[in-house]
Amino acid sequence: MDQQIKIIKQKLDELTLRDTKFQIFGAPVHRYRKGSRLSEHEVKSFEKRYSIQLPPDYREFILQISNGGAGPYYGLEPLENGLYQDLDHKESDNLTNPALEFPLTEAWNLEFMDLEEGSYVEAKEIEYFDNKWTNGLLRISNFGCGVSLNLVVNGKEYGNIWVDDRCNDGGIFPEPYFGNEGRISFLAWYELWLDKSLSQLLSLYGNTYNTPVKTPKPWWERIFNKK
Repeated sequence: MDQQIKIIKQKLDELTLRDTKFQIFGAPVHRYRKGSRLSEHEVKSFEKRYSIQLPPDYREFILQISNGGAGPYYGLEPLENGLYQDLDHKESDNLTNPALEFPLTEAWNLEFMDLEEGSYVEAKEIEYFDNKWTNGLLRISNFGCGVSLNLVVNGKEYGNIWVDDRCNDGGIFPEPYFGNEGRISFLAWYELWLDKSLSQLLSLYGNTYNTPVKTPKPWWERIFNKK
């Protein structure tokens, strides 16, 4: 994990250097700023307060790289913001409960097609947006349009990234947006964003943008193509 943290730091520095015009989605918002890293004491205090143990890779990220700031979509949320049900309207009386298990193991949505209008409204207000669906989650990134990216911190999907798209009737499902197949953990997700972003800049500008920087191999090549 230490090696992956080191490589992510290098790639983030490279992306920051290259994307001076903030061409990558969300970059005009986070502008590649880093949040202040947390101390071991601060992380342990958070874990004790909410009776959880953060996934090791995410834990190391906020200890060694950044607590919030530059990241996928509109950037990473600070750890303390991860408890808000709605990242667009942060209300202290409307929080997730990370101490309870995340209830899902497969993509989930409610079917509304056959419901009459009154039943549709009731089903959405009572069942669809029940806070039970966000037990065991931390909101880690805002996609926009009411969509959040979430890290499972309690339950069978521990350590994986899931999407909450209920605001658009999309349900809750494992993160698919970067073309990954199957489940994806925090560091793999973050490094995949870096690789996709650097590739996008290369396709836009070729080798003419800024000073060339040697890029480490993507994480999956390091794992599966060892020689």
